[in-house]
Amino acid sequence: MRKRGYLTLGAVVLCGALLAGCGSSSSSDGVSSDSGKVAAPAAGGAEPALGEGQAADSTAQGGKDTTAEAPDLRVDQRSIIYTGTITVQVKDVNAAAARITGITSGAGGFIGGDDRQSGAGGADTATMKLRIPATKFDAALKQIGELGEEQSRAINTEDVTEEVVDLDARIAVQQARVDSGRRLLGQAKSLNDLVMLEKEVATRESDLASLQAKKRRLADLTALSTVTVVLLGPTAAPPAPADEPSGFLAGLSSGWNALGDSLTVLLTVLGALLPWLIALGLPAAAVFYLRRRYRRGHPDKELPAPPAEAPATP
Repeated sequence: MRKRGYLTLGAVVLCGALLAGCGSSSSSDGVSSDSGKVAAPAAGGAEPALGEGQAADSTAQGGKDTTAEAPDLRVDQRSIIYTGTITVQVKDVNAAAARITGITSGAGGFIGGDDRQSGAGGADTATMKLRIPATKFDAALKQIGELGEEQSRAINTEDVTEEVVDLDARIAVQQARVDSGRRLLGQAKSLNDLVMLEKEVATRESDLASLQAKKRRLADLTALSTVTVVLLGPTAAPPAPADEPSGFLAGLSSGWNALGDSLTVLLTVLGALLPWLIALGLPAAAVFYLRRRYRRGHPDKELPAPPAEAPATP
């Protein structure tokens, strides 16, 4: 009985110890799970704050880049090429041309071309090409039109703002490439590297010079407008507008003109060769004729002699 009591007491103590161990492990698991739940919101709260800061930085950087790269596209800042043609009938072509020269000089421009032709009975004409600052373009045309009776006027504009902006960007990039190549050239340590870098830098500088030349050309065309002035005397007829046919008539006209041009070239060649044909052909024909006549009058002389017979052998 005592042994059974001891066994029962030992079993009770063992079960109590096992239950206590399970309770402690479960409590520790609960504490760890609770701590995980508490740490998660903190981590979650830190991430939104960091995300907002990054978004703010990216927004600020994006706004800065956009402001730096965006070109000024206002009307007064655009690059526009102005070209115009005006025809005026005046009493004295030379006097009007002199006044146009004064108008151009007063506007800060210059005469790019002056072609004058004299005609009988007041049929003089003059064609002048003017380069006038774009800001004085309209005022100069108005003054030229008031010199006489204006016959016609045509004004064309070409907006090259996008080309200018593109050229500026390409020049900036190419300039950076040239500077980088020059720095590498200064750091070259071998002859092969030096030769290769010199060739690369020369190529980059050539491309940069080409882009800069295009930029200067556009700058010249936008800064100075081109005006073509046609001056007509009192009796000079205005130039007729070109009326070019199209379709079948255009093809027929082109073919006929080509045929006429070909015949003209052929006749020109024959005319150049005819004196040589006469100088050389007539003596050659006379020699040929006399030779044939001589052969007919002396047929025996033309026959070959018969071969000699060989002597008979004994």
